[in-house]
Amino acid sequence: MPERATRPRMRTAAAALTALACLGAGTLAGCGGGGAEGGVSRNEPAASRGASPSPSPTSDWNQRPRSIAAVGDSITRGFDACSVLTDCPEASWATGTDASVRSLALRLLGPSRAAEKSWNHAVSGSRMVQLPEQMALAAKERPELVTVMTGANDACRDSARLMTPVADFRTYFEASMRQLRAGAPKARVYVSSVPDLKRLWSTGRTSELGKKIWELGICRSMLADADDLGPAAVARREAVQDRVVAYNEVLRDVCAKDRYCRYDGGAVFDFRFTGTQLSPWDWFHPSRDGQARLAEIAYRNVTAAEPPA
Repeated sequence: MPERATRPRMRTAAAALTALACLGAGTLAGCGGGGAEGGVSRNEPAASRGASPSPSPTSDWNQRPRSIAAVGDSITRGFDACSVLTDCPEASWATGTDASVRSLALRLLGPSRAAEKSWNHAVSGSRMVQLPEQMALAAKERPELVTVMTGANDACRDSARLMTPVADFRTYFEASMRQLRAGAPKARVYVSSVPDLKRLWSTGRTSELGKKIWELGICRSMLADADDLGPAAVARREAVQDRVVAYNEVLRDVCAKDRYCRYDGGAVFDFRFTGTQLSPWDWFHPSRDGQARLAEIAYRNVTAAEPPA
């Protein structure tokens, strides 16, 4: 999710991250594997669920698509799921081939067809402004389903004032849908909500190793000075949280205007990631286990007869 601003900066961070990961290997809760599945928040902001506008008619939804294209950011690329500061598309929740993750593509298509009929056009570090280009690439595949997961990098900036304005976020998402419809007018679109970044801060800050890694510059708008509970730091985190909720409202609203689009109802935002479901290299991106939980959420919502409430 964090934007990778410069390659030199990331190469410098790689050595430090590797050393930190090795140092803390005895205390880390997991690079993947069978951690307990998280629950659903009962007191999340109302905007993450949203009762209106009404979701697309169920009769227009394809519960068993035969091809899948994925767009989005580093989560969909499996960044930091397998090794430090590296994409791991085989562990992607959407189109990955890792049997321990059981991606949406594997669950819907099976191994052989998933290899032929799924495509991952996500780009680590990308924001909503880059989504129209990804959607244009996805449209060329003529997929029956397109998965969308993006927006975290729009909130994860070096400071809260640099976050993407909500109006721009809406403009770019609307443009993305137009790009898709120009080439794939009847492709179904499954839109995942932006994760709860404040909860990731709350979970990761219990790890001394995690906080050292965050000091290298991961999602500074939320994670900087992780132990600072003063008024300014609290206000900064609340501003980021409010922006994420606003982004999810945009995703819901724009999706609801397209008869072939289904929003996850805030399911990813609501999901309570635990230590085993966060990468041991940055305590922020999903681990293999976290990717598996995202795949489960997507499969449940894509194959449901009714859209999420």
